Amino acid sequence: LNKIMELLGQNEIDHHQRQVAILSQDCFYRVLTPEQKAKALKGQFNFDHPDAFDNDLIIATLWDIKEGKTVHIPVYDFVSHSRKEESVTVYPADVVLFEGILMFYSQEIRDLFQMKLFVDTDADTRLSRRVLRDISERGRDLESVLAQYITFVKPAFEEFCLPTKKYADVIIPRGADNLVAINLIVQHIQDILTGGLTKRLNGWFNGYGTTKKQPNMESSSRPH
Repeated sequence: LNKIMELLGQNEIDHHQRQVAILSQDCFYRVLTPEQKAKALKGQFNFDHPDAFDNDLIIATLWDIKEGKTVHIPVYDFVSHSRKEESVTVYPADVVLFEGILMFYSQEIRDLFQMKLFVDTDADTRLSRRVLRDISERGRDLESVLAQYITFVKPAFEEFCLPTKKYADVIIPRGADNLVAINLIVQHIQDILTGGLTKRLNGWFNGYGTTKKQPNMESSSRPH
């Protein structure tokens, strides 16, 4: 998604003026009970299970976005396993990209998106990225990262994430390395932003062609 934002030139624009916004499912982890937090601190809580996410808040946020409202996104602290006091403000945009490994799992959430992308990355790449991220950004050691991967991450991917691939409108092999696919997605978004797609389809669908645009919601299910 960062590559898409870069190619669209949106990453250099002030947040108030951006036509494209990015949200992450990782911001919407549930508030843990004391018992769950104790497990999490020992690496024994499954953050890759669908129940780990606050789906009610995700749905409410997506509906607010579709209605053109400014929304406040939680900030999750992956070291303490808790929500921070502050939030991130996301202003109305014409296109919203929402990424997360389980964004297609809930039909109620899945049905809110007008285009669904599945970024298909090989297992070795997923693991190496997770190791580097968890050690550098989340203060974990290699042993705990690998233990969590074997115990929770890999089984959850196979049970919950991989089966949702069938709901994708577009499957992107090799992720950000697949420049042909990335450029096609960028062109599609540019069409929406310039009205080109709307004109070609005679303008009257999903709220386009009206005086108030509904944001085009695109979801990217990214396996780790």
